[in-house]
Amino acid sequence: MTKKTRSPHALKLVRGGKRDGAGRPQGSGKYGEPTKAIRVPQSLVDGIQHLLAQYGQGRTHTSPPFAYKTQPYPPLHLPLYANKVPAGFPSPADDYMEAALDLNEYVVKNPASTFYVRVEGNSMLGAGIHPNDILVVDLSLEPRDGHVVIALVNGEFTVKRLQVAKNKQVSLHPENDEYPIITIKEGMDFRIWGVVTNVIHSFV
Repeated sequence: MTKKTRSPHALKLVRGGKRDGAGRPQGSGKYGEPTKAIRVPQSLVDGIQHLLAQYGQGRTHTSPPFAYKTQPYPPLHLPLYANKVPAGFPSPADDYMEAALDLNEYVVKNPASTFYVRVEGNSMLGAGIHPNDILVVDLSLEPRDGHVVIALVNGEFTVKRLQVAKNKQVSLHPENDEYPIITIKEGMDFRIWGVVTNVIHSFV
């Protein structure tokens, strides 16, 4: 039986461990910043993937400085009465309660992609949007003709009504005659950040 001997010049194979210079530099991926693996609820996977896809495309990379992310508050169900309140002549009161309403569920349809935005300016008064109102903005909705949207035009955010003509010409319309229509032309930096779904207006 022959005994095998190791050559004194044999190389020792090293496995595992971090190699200097290996891998991509941090922040060099499509998001432009380091990433982290997390566990998320199954029900939120689709919404989060959609939000990340938009983020990677640059649509949500820049956010308005006055935007606030919605928080997963616990449900708060308050009474919803069946009687509609007339805007004309008053009618006798009725105490019949139709159901319990949670404003979080009613206003926020897609929590993972919904933000609140506070309004500045009065270009949308005709749409019932006043200064200091809070807009509910959904980033997952596809913008369509007639939607009120938050748009980024040449580095500045604005809320306007989107209009798309038959020839595909895009323009942003105010709801106040004192403001001009913004016609989107070739070479302009234009992106739609989200679609306005609701407005919160305080009377007190």
